Amino acid sequence: MNASELHRLTASQIAAGVRASSLSPVAVVEACLARIERLDPDLQAWVHVDGRGALDQARALEAEARGGRVRGPLHGVPVALKDIFDVAGMVTTSGAGEFAHRRPEQDARCVALLREAGAIVLGKTATTPFAFADPSITRNPWNPEHTPGGSSSGSAAAVAARMVPLALGSQTIGSTVRPAAYCGTVGLKGSFGSISLEGITPLAGSLDHVGIFARTVEDAALAFSVLAEPRRVPEASAAPTRAPRLGIPRVFIERYAAEEIGAHLDAVAASFAGGGAPVQEVALPESWQRIDDVGRLILRVEAAAYHHRWFVRHADAYPPKIRELVTAGQAVLGVDYLLAHETRYQFRREMSAVFERCDVLLLPAAPTTAPPLAEGTTGDPVFCAPWSFTGLPAIGLPSGLSRRGLPLAIQLVAPMLGEDRLLEAARWCERTLEFTFEPGLVRGQSRG
Repeated sequence: MNASELHRLTASQIAAGVRASSLSPVAVVEACLARIERLDPDLQAWVHVDGRGALDQARALEAEARGGRVRGPLHGVPVALKDIFDVAGMVTTSGAGEFAHRRPEQDARCVALLREAGAIVLGKTATTPFAFADPSITRNPWNPEHTPGGSSSGSAAAVAARMVPLALGSQTIGSTVRPAAYCGTVGLKGSFGSISLEGITPLAGSLDHVGIFARTVEDAALAFSVLAEPRRVPEASAAPTRAPRLGIPRVFIERYAAEEIGAHLDAVAASFAGGGAPVQEVALPESWQRIDDVGRLILRVEAAAYHHRWFVRHADAYPPKIRELVTAGQAVLGVDYLLAHETRYQFRREMSAVFERCDVLLLPAAPTTAPPLAEGTTGDPVFCAPWSFTGLPAIGLPSGLSRRGLPLAIQLVAPMLGEDRLLEAARWCERTLEFTFEPGLVRGQSRG
């Protein structure tokens, strides 16, 4: 492949090429850096690019590969990290004011695992302030007048724009699956607790998940296999998978989805059924109607607890949405917080019966396409919230383009600790969808 095209390679392709000594990690990093230099002045997906450090890592890994040593399944693969992940010696800003900045002495646990697997840390991507709802500076690669979503805005945009093949983000409500949907990438959120949160700025400790942005399900599965502890999911396989049993929560979808989103999901479901997948409507437990309220109550309390040390002195430095969240959390009664946890556990238990009828749920990843920047929002996480608040694994897959040329996406949800089931279904759906569209800027065109 021409050096100018190396940015198009997926993580799995890069890893395979490095293992076979047919691809230079140094050349891959140089291609990523050139891509960032060309596109990021407009997209603003990155807050820190460690070009020199990444090249040093790449040279060392290239020498190791030539000597017959491969550290792991991501040997030579560049990765980006949302700027809430600690990297030794690199400032973690959390998208916030200087009062919250820190310079850690060691990597976050998941960053250490990436390095052990041979990944190259390319730098930090933009996040909304404290990983909540106030928009970041990042723009959407498909149309710079639209949001890339949040809070993992930079990670989603960087992968979509082919600046990096893999990136980590987080999800407390919808901060991985939704921006992945808006930017046309794969977004994977494992079960709660499947990936360590050590060394990551929290938003709400009992709701936070590490998220993975990738261009393919294979890449997302590969990254998850490295990060999950204990390792429960094998590396992605090219072996055929059976058609999954798909359950559509119709009432939930019709309550919140825009007309175009609902019509698109129906078309996708028909395509899946035509490909051999059993598709049926399923009813969510009655408790789903309370899960959003109780999840947001938990979020408010836990955010208030974490931010208390700064908020008493720097409240005026907080952007409005995170300031409102922390203030509201300070007023919640302890008994209401505990009862909220009871409701979320009830919903998780009751979902087990739903998954006896289907392998995975099929629903939209977001109720609309990416909103315009002028609306001042990172989008509505309503279709992601129940699975974040209960810790169920979910994955978003790009599935088409809207009438205005913005990405559309589906979401699959599996039972707790059901990543194997989720990824098998996602591989089948990805092959059936055959999503091959790219942002105009990836093709060398501009979009206004």
